[in-house]
Amino acid sequence: MEVFEAIEKRRAVKHYDPDYAMSDEETNKLLDALRLSPTAFNIQNTRIVLVKDPAQRQKLREAAWDQAQVTDASALFVFCADIKAWEKNPARYWETAPEPMRGQLVQMIGQYYGGREWVQRDEALRSCAIAAQTLMLAARSLGYDTCPMDGFDYDKVGEIIGLPQDHLVAMFVVVGKGTKEAYPRGGFIPREEAVKIDRF
Repeated sequence: MEVFEAIEKRRAVKHYDPDYAMSDEETNKLLDALRLSPTAFNIQNTRIVLVKDPAQRQKLREAAWDQAQVTDASALFVFCADIKAWEKNPARYWETAPEPMRGQLVQMIGQYYGGREWVQRDEALRSCAIAAQTLMLAARSLGYDTCPMDGFDYDKVGEIIGLPQDHLVAMFVVVGKGTKEAYPRGGFIPREEAVKIDRF
């Protein structure tokens, strides 16, 4: 599927065939696509919890106000981020880069994130959002429907998945075979309102 077609056809689908199973090959293809999502300084701070256990998914459904897509979709991806990825052996993110570029980038990582907790958190959420969009477009290109979700109890979800203390939960994305089309698009504000040239 062409990229622009995938963008146009990607919708937030809420109803899924609970008996449909994606193949391991397809799931791994989506996971490989996720790893190609960009992150600032290549710190790769996105962490994905692919929830397969039905009992675990049921607990997460309860934490998501009983939204059926959490258990009915073929796959549930919980997007998390390691807020402190920037300081965990940052040289590994640039180990194949030539010197002196490698040393300069590692130094820049520390200077940019050190002592700036709001930047660490904002960057983590940006990384997860980019990765989630990568997943949704990749899934659409394989013929699957998706739904991004933030309607859940974040603290409860963290407890259920054993979230490390220096991580955060950003969102869910479910993937599967939809059984009901998304509602018609709600409409768009004018392009001139959404896009400004050079300044407001």
